[in-house]
Amino acid sequence: MSWVDLTMAEICSDFKYGKMPPKDMSAETGYPVYSGYRISGYAKEYLYEQPQLILVARGVGGTGDVKISPPHAWITNLSIVLSLDETKMNKRFLYYKLGNEPLKERLNTGAAQAQITVENLKPYRVSIPDLPTQERIAAILSTYDDLIENNRRRIALLEQAARLLYREWFVHFRFPGHETAKFIDGLPEGWEETAVFNVVDVLSGGTPKTKKADYWNGDIPFFTPKDTGDNLFTFETEKMITEEGLKSCNSRLYEKYTLFITARGTVGKLRLAQRPMAMNQSCYALKSKTELSQQFLYFAISDRVNHFKGRAAGAVFDAIVVDTFKKIQMIIPTVEFAERFGAIADDTLSQIDNLSGQNRQLTRARDLLLPRLMDGRIPV
Repeated sequence: MSWVDLTMAEICSDFKYGKMPPKDMSAETGYPVYSGYRISGYAKEYLYEQPQLILVARGVGGTGDVKISPPHAWITNLSIVLSLDETKMNKRFLYYKLGNEPLKERLNTGAAQAQITVENLKPYRVSIPDLPTQERIAAILSTYDDLIENNRRRIALLEQAARLLYREWFVHFRFPGHETAKFIDGLPEGWEETAVFNVVDVLSGGTPKTKKADYWNGDIPFFTPKDTGDNLFTFETEKMITEEGLKSCNSRLYEKYTLFITARGTVGKLRLAQRPMAMNQSCYALKSKTELSQQFLYFAISDRVNHFKGRAAGAVFDAIVVDTFKKIQMIIPTVEFAERFGAIADDTLSQIDNLSGQNRQLTRARDLLLPRLMDGRIPV
């Protein structure tokens, strides 16, 4: 197969910045407003019916990232929409090809803030094979991404089912046998309402000195609010510390299934540690001090924190302190129902844990294969 060097101006038939939707176009629900690195809201109408290949031109994060937008989306001016003649260029191939290029480093024209413009993108050169080869390469890589996306959907459905079941049993009190259950003061007999603080130990973290090189880039994941991600589990963290770093700070090494909650920044996000890790001072670690399992507590506290945040919507809710857990109430069922739901939650989280592990393996395999396909080292 032969590869040729072409400029982006030769590859793309058009380059357009997206645009912000007018204020009267904003909506609570509707079509996603896509900035290139996240969905930032919803609009009453859409700009593009079909998914578009876009390059994130500027913003808080993600400059230089290449994405394919959701269908029926409004794309903002933080991204450049790349139009292709798909009889000559495979969109999915170019998505992978550009995604493998260090565009931010090579094309950044910003000073205080990274930025890529249409003008400096047009002369950028990339090496591409003929269309049939593009299609084969795209098909190979898409197989990995399709499996990853399928697992993500399964994870979302599993979590949603467990959340709905928790609310069915412990919020609406439609648990098995509720028809004949005796209620006292609005609660099933033997159940009680108490503060979260009474059922968990609220533990703190700390940060090793950042100027001590010996404390950083070790093997211990270091959880911060930046590591919440989209999954209920956290496996990888932005920063890692050493054993010396752990000894020097106020964090202990928290075991798997420790529940982390962000206390500052993006407040109230809950994640479970997928492996032992340390934690900084902008979070709390919650550990059960009763017979309630960590799996039960994840769904219970998540539901109660969301309820508490909703009630505080009219007030300032910009931080969580230890006393916050004395104000958040939760329902404690009988041991029988705690164990029954705990078993369901444990099975659900075990499946999610397994699917998350599969996605890490698929991602590693794809990322190893991608550069070899993109420079022709692996013939297809």
